[in-house]
Amino acid sequence: MLSESFGAGFNGPLMVTVSKDSGAADAAKTVGEKLAEVDGVAAVTPPTPNKADNTAIMNIVPETGPSDHETEELVKSIRSSAQDIGPDTGSEILVTGQTAMTIDFSQTLDDALLPYLGLVVGLAFLLLMLVFRSILVPLKAALGFLLSVAAALGAVVAVFQWGWLADIVGVDQPGPIMSMMPIFMIGVVFGLAMDYEVFLVTRMREAYVHGASPGESVVTGFTHGGRVVAAAAIIMMSVFSGFIMENDDMIKMMGFGLAVAVLFDAFVVRMAIVPAVLALLGKSAWWLPRWLDKALPNVDVEGEKLHKALGDTGSPEAETDRELQPVGR
Repeated sequence: MLSESFGAGFNGPLMVTVSKDSGAADAAKTVGEKLAEVDGVAAVTPPTPNKADNTAIMNIVPETGPSDHETEELVKSIRSSAQDIGPDTGSEILVTGQTAMTIDFSQTLDDALLPYLGLVVGLAFLLLMLVFRSILVPLKAALGFLLSVAAALGAVVAVFQWGWLADIVGVDQPGPIMSMMPIFMIGVVFGLAMDYEVFLVTRMREAYVHGASPGESVVTGFTHGGRVVAAAAIIMMSVFSGFIMENDDMIKMMGFGLAVAVLFDAFVVRMAIVPAVLALLGKSAWWLPRWLDKALPNVDVEGEKLHKALGDTGSPEAETDRELQPVGR
């Protein structure tokens, strides 16, 4: 009702502070007159100085809503104009308020997204390369994770921003995606995706180092690890789907995004793409350059060294026919 009566920007005014050693009221009046001429400004309230007359505040009402892209551009325009007006009036001009703070917070998270993603994926690649003694397996895991994140974010944008199936999910009004949502979802999806990757590939690697052929190791790992991944994915999807029933937009969005991410990552990436890629790569999947193999510490998760030290000459067929248990577990 307020938006309909006073304009979309009435619910998200911008606060401008004008600081000066003395005469802040007069300087703020000049600043207000000049800022009123900026495109996108609907109204500027009269400045209110403090008793010392060294600081004055005023509110600027944008023509567009708090979450509109035009409002973000308006904040940038006002700050750019303030850099020119400030020296002319001998004052310091700053723009704040809930709308400006939200814009600044979103920009900070956007700037941190790529370094954060690079750090997470890079460390995961190194750890998986250390455990699986391979380059292609960690690379495949990282690319699969990025694919799952992209699919989940795409589904969230389609429903919560474009309005697809909005009535079914319970979205009253589609709008921009909350700024902290991608950062938070990437962290949770990464943990689940790497869990599913380890469940499957560890068993495949175990069978391979104990003598099974690349094809047999894929079958063995999928046979025993696939059930664990499916059960874990169904549990997590059920939990996250429950969040969709909440009224809070952030919780609803997170629940939907995580449920889609788990569905896609577990049943498409880990249980379809991963076995297919490993089967196509064959022995190349477990290739590691000799110089890198010597440089990396060998944690020997599968007990390969102990297997050789004991002189176990069991046939590969016998190893793959029975359920293999890691040595030392």
